[in-house]
Amino acid sequence: MMKYTIGVDFGTLSGRAVLVNARTGEEIASSVYEYPHGVMDKTLEDGTPLGIDWALEDPQDYIDVLSHAVPQVIKKSGASPKDIIGIGTDFTACTVMPVKADGTPLCFLPQYKNRPHAYVKLWKHHAAQDKANKLNEIAAARGEKWLNNYGGKISSEWAIPKIWQIADEDPEIYDAMDRFIEAADWIIWQLCGRETRNACTAGYKEIWNKKTGFPSNDFFRALDPKLEHVVDEKLSHNIMPLGKKAGTLTEKAAEMTGLLPGTAVAVGNVDAHVCVPAVGIDGPGKMLAIMGTSTCHILMGTEEHQVPGMCGVVEDGVLPGYFGYEAGQSCVGDHFAWFIKNCLPASYKEEAEKEGKNIYQFLRERAEKLKPGESGLLALDWWNGNRSILVDVDLSGMMLGMTLQTKPEEMYRALIEATAYGTRMIIENYRKYGVPVNEFYASGGIPQKDPMTMQIYSDIINMPIKIAGSAQGPAFGSAIFASVAAGEKAGGYDSIFEAARSMGKIKDKIYKPIPSNARVYDKLFAEYRILHDYFGRGENDVMKRLKAIKKNVMEGE
Repeated sequence: MMKYTIGVDFGTLSGRAVLVNARTGEEIASSVYEYPHGVMDKTLEDGTPLGIDWALEDPQDYIDVLSHAVPQVIKKSGASPKDIIGIGTDFTACTVMPVKADGTPLCFLPQYKNRPHAYVKLWKHHAAQDKANKLNEIAAARGEKWLNNYGGKISSEWAIPKIWQIADEDPEIYDAMDRFIEAADWIIWQLCGRETRNACTAGYKEIWNKKTGFPSNDFFRALDPKLEHVVDEKLSHNIMPLGKKAGTLTEKAAEMTGLLPGTAVAVGNVDAHVCVPAVGIDGPGKMLAIMGTSTCHILMGTEEHQVPGMCGVVEDGVLPGYFGYEAGQSCVGDHFAWFIKNCLPASYKEEAEKEGKNIYQFLRERAEKLKPGESGLLALDWWNGNRSILVDVDLSGMMLGMTLQTKPEEMYRALIEATAYGTRMIIENYRKYGVPVNEFYASGGIPQKDPMTMQIYSDIINMPIKIAGSAQGPAFGSAIFASVAAGEKAGGYDSIFEAARSMGKIKDKIYKPIPSNARVYDKLFAEYRILHDYFGRGENDVMKRLKAIKKNVMEGE
């Protein structure tokens, strides 16, 4: 009898579920559920205004994914719930929320409905940048050794700046919360009825280390006296390794999902990291870029190196026995969508409609006719700040070389090239500090549907690119981890490495660099690096000055 697992990926705007054959890795069915509330970045649903750089979500959307997408995928597959041996989940990170001791989100309580700090802070909530700046200054002044494991800077996207923002701006919410928890762990709580914390988010997003634990209470007190006992009072020392079973489905969760009570539930995971076994990666030196609204770069090594500007290095943070390295770019697919929404003339959209083409397809067909360097344009990919290697959300986008002859397709291609230059910066930075990058894989929506972009990436990084075999990389990866949570006796696996080798897959198509293109891009990348360092390393802080002026004007209104 065939056995199956379900993986559920909670993304930025939607949740998707996939049902997978636990032996072959064949995807039987998938389902997507769009979040009704979406991202709240201007106001709450009731009109309560939000500040600059806020990004919130309503956790009810996550519950609705479980009650809609999971039953739908079971129905579409025709699989019997008794043959579904496990469920695994992953989330964007760091996506965190304040909850009561029983797991109830504060934003579900009537008295906190209009309080922004009671809601989920999405990964791209950057309003805690001032806290991140102070945290990094204090950690550096104290000589905190763990800081180098995060490239020398903790991002405003991570958990500690976010909870510090709550403590400072709304201490009532801080006092009211019993736990501050990653959505990746909260959703597991809803499935199996017990709080667990996963090593991936704890290690990369909460400054936890397998050997040394969290920073000291003295450090947290140096940030803010209210935070002195933040780990004991709001977080947790009970960290579970990836691939383990968090518990089993409760009666309530089984009724909601259509699965059977007692079905194995895998420990929570992060959308990027969970993709590694999905492409069959089981060793070091192989970088995986998960490319969507943003890009996360995951890499494993056999040694621990401190690499400036990386998001973190965590022992067993991706797969057991290896040091997992993370880097990323805050704006990729969001970048392209912004351009199409705001910068295209009406004539392009009308012509695309006449030709019966999607606007992306229409623009891509024009952009792919251009040769590298033909447009004379060069852009910086910081429309949503820089995650790696500068770790600075106050940086902004830029395009150089425009003339009265510049066309939209040239600008669009320049933005794509900019994101590829950003990836090359990350690769070269790792190599400079002793972390090999020998192979490159890509997963996510962009690699699945945009050949032009992937060829540009291959030319710019000058490496072959292997493409994930699943269009639902994170959900597929979560299904693989679910097979390990279920175990071999139930029809799964006792090792994530066995599961990856049996279930992971890549496409036959491999993008290879075109030598003539690579030579031109080498010249353009040299120019990109000059701009990157000039605007990003303090020689000219005009981007930050402009942002400060904007903030002052808006607050003055």
